[in-house]
Amino acid sequence: MSGNDTQVLILGGAGFIGYGITRFLAAQRAYDVTIVDDFSTGVRDPEIESLCSGHGIRIVDADLSEREGFREIEARYDHVYVLASVVGVNRCIEEPDEVIRINTGIIHHTTEWMRRNRPGKVLFASSSENYAATTDVFDYAIPTPEEVPLAISDTRHPRFTYAVTKILGESAFFAYGQRLGIPVTVVRYQNIYGPRMGFKHAIPHIIERIYNREDPVRVYGHDQTRAFAYRDDGAEGTVLAMESDSSDQQVYHIGNNDEISIDTLTRTIGRLMGYAGEYEPAPTYPGSVSRRCPDISKAKRELGYTPSISLEDGLTRTIAWYSDFFDSDREITSGGFRPPEALDYSRSVVGEQ
Repeated sequence: MSGNDTQVLILGGAGFIGYGITRFLAAQRAYDVTIVDDFSTGVRDPEIESLCSGHGIRIVDADLSEREGFREIEARYDHVYVLASVVGVNRCIEEPDEVIRINTGIIHHTTEWMRRNRPGKVLFASSSENYAATTDVFDYAIPTPEEVPLAISDTRHPRFTYAVTKILGESAFFAYGQRLGIPVTVVRYQNIYGPRMGFKHAIPHIIERIYNREDPVRVYGHDQTRAFAYRDDGAEGTVLAMESDSSDQQVYHIGNNDEISIDTLTRTIGRLMGYAGEYEPAPTYPGSVSRRCPDISKAKRELGYTPSISLEDGLTRTIAWYSDFFDSDREITSGGFRPPEALDYSRSVVGEQ
């Protein structure tokens, strides 16, 4: 570490949102940044290598689900972003035990690292998945504010393993922060999307299928609604949450509140990709909620957060990145589209009462 720059540690810094935050901070020139990642979703790609080499950003290749992964970062940092985790509906359904093991390990070893190194401030990245049953079962308001209870509908269902670990993480980081006198902030991401987000989420799935000339395009969960926020807005909102003097021990929604249906989303992507075929409604993944839209007024009021990139603009940039990826014949190393009917739900006992 050097100079008077803010010393920043980004756990999961080569991942989708982690890369966005790394990129945002690199442009500011007032940060000394170290990123840690195990590159489990693939090798170090040219984008992360170029970004880090061009801005003197240190890369540590380590598995944060194990204590040994913290060996090279035993130091005091001013800001620590905890973004590392396993995510993806397919992964939750097919390997729920691994989702629990990895995410819980990251939480445990990071909080113990906090005890040893006493960082200046910690931000934990949580998720809108924590509201899996809040609106559908308990009928809370949509757009949903941060103050509503967190809830999932059935702990036996593998779909909710990711949400369980995120709820655990929020509690753990707040508890350790209070015990150790370390300021902690939690952000709950609300459907952040953009280039380089992997192949495990709805928007890449839709782009992949249209690129591969699926016709008719099946619209899974066609009548469900979501609100999407572009990666650059998400990165800026996260940094605002970290650096705000009033964000200690607070939770913020980082996303957008422009709610649209999955049918509209799919047709918009199709139009932008020049698709002229048919669309066909299809069932969604079990456990998927019917509506989700955040109330972001708290982040606007307290952080000055205002998402500025329109859905059309963000989708255009995202489609261009994925089209270039597919044109280059690069291999999808993690994820890729698999329809709900192809996934194995046999480990779930939901409905077997």
